[in-house]
Amino acid sequence: MPKNAQPAPTLQNWRLTLAYDGTDFRGWQVQPHEITVQGELQAALERITGESPLPQGSGRTDAGVHALAQVASFALAAPIPAENLQSALNRTLPRSIRILEARTVPGTFHARHSAVTKTYEYRLFQNAICPPFLARYVYACPWRLNLVALENSARLFEGEHNFASFAAADPDLTTRKASSAAERDQQADAPTPPPVRTIYLSEWVQRRTEAGELLVYRIRGNGFLHHMVRNLVGTMLEVGCGRLRCKEIPGIFAARCRSAAGPTAPARGLFLHSVEYGEP
Repeated sequence: MPKNAQPAPTLQNWRLTLAYDGTDFRGWQVQPHEITVQGELQAALERITGESPLPQGSGRTDAGVHALAQVASFALAAPIPAENLQSALNRTLPRSIRILEARTVPGTFHARHSAVTKTYEYRLFQNAICPPFLARYVYACPWRLNLVALENSARLFEGEHNFASFAAADPDLTTRKASSAAERDQQADAPTPPPVRTIYLSEWVQRRTEAGELLVYRIRGNGFLHHMVRNLVGTMLEVGCGRLRCKEIPGIFAARCRSAAGPTAPARGLFLHSVEYGEP
């Protein structure tokens, strides 16, 4: 090392747990000229530390989708205590994003690659009039639904399946420009991941609130495809209102074609509920 050279700073790997109201964001992932959760978090880190790491999320929630406990990871050289980073971020971030926890973790931890399971919730409001304070966070379903039919259809999604019929094309994968020739070559050589996922829990539950009845769909699995949960919900709503029968769902799986399944449910009812890791 030259006499006056400074040693390279030691990087610490950070894990954040954050909640956000996704209504006014164009999703998690940074996009040119758009307001995103990832972009706001990166900008806040730069204001606080002078560093600009791109936080990696456990998943890329779409525009209008909310999170109760999204997880992000990144590396910082700044020697800042965890409680100070948490409070500083909450002071500078928009009020629609809150940091629930900040802590350092081993360098091997990655918010997305280390995730074992994720749980999503989709919330339906069953009443003629949706209160304005709920409207951003539920789908006010205009039809009366057969709950037994919903429950029966939900169970059909448990287990390992090819979910090609319930996945939209991911625009981030099909239109994103590589930043270098090496990255372009890597993308060209990378195989397209198969649309097979394992679902451990798929169920509907009723929740009574002062405003009215909520129907909540909860799904837990080892991974999810683009729009997968919203497409599952849209298909089950077709069953719940009688336009589709449960016995037709195996045929939808077999078709492996998006047009075979039901419509995409609105983003505003969807929440990333939690992410689980294999750590002790």
